[in-house]
Amino acid sequence: MTSSETEKSQNRYARLAGFMFLFVIAVDLLGLFITARVAGSGNFAETAHKIAASEMLYRFGLSCELIGSLCTVFLAMGLYGALKPIDSNLALLALAFRLGEATLGGAQAMLSLVVLRVRIGADYSNAFDAKQLSALVDLPALFNIGAIFFGMGSIFFFYLFFKSTYIPKFLSVLGLFASVLVPIMCFGSLISPQHANILQFGWIPMALAEISVGLWLLIKGVNVRAPGA
Repeated sequence: MTSSETEKSQNRYARLAGFMFLFVIAVDLLGLFITARVAGSGNFAETAHKIAASEMLYRFGLSCELIGSLCTVFLAMGLYGALKPIDSNLALLALAFRLGEATLGGAQAMLSLVVLRVRIGADYSNAFDAKQLSALVDLPALFNIGAIFFGMGSIFFFYLFFKSTYIPKFLSVLGLFASVLVPIMCFGSLISPQHANILQFGWIPMALAEISVGLWLLIKGVNVRAPGA
């Protein structure tokens, strides 16, 4: 493959990654918004009643979250294809972490559907007492574990961007900082669940980084001809 063909291939992968950055954020936020809006707040019985009243909409929200996990595979593939020439081993390691994230995201979606059956199915609910039902519904730990895999993969991908001159350095630095913050925040939530709500503010830099880099890659691609790239 000639250098021109390699450059075109990298930019195709980069634009795929840029689109998937934005698409995954959009469907994840839509899914979280729908499920949170339908479930609302209250005890198990109140929440179950609200979900049963809008079951199809709630299932649509869960499906959006599953779509986000599936599209993470395409996002990781795009980033790997664009960054492999910088360091193939680190790019492969980053790809592995993001695939682990996608797998755990799929598992979370599956368990959420199981929880849905428990919430609205009387036959299932009778098999558990209130404490067991509450424990079954509590799934933040799985989310945080998946997010740790996400953060680790993101650290390596943004490090490769920083090592190259494919995108502006300030975007690479923002992404690297935000990626390091994610595992710290998630481990903090696992160790100290009572502070989880405050720690969620740590997602703001990651959102800014992914939206900014996603737009850059989608519009500009990667500057593979820059010195040192």
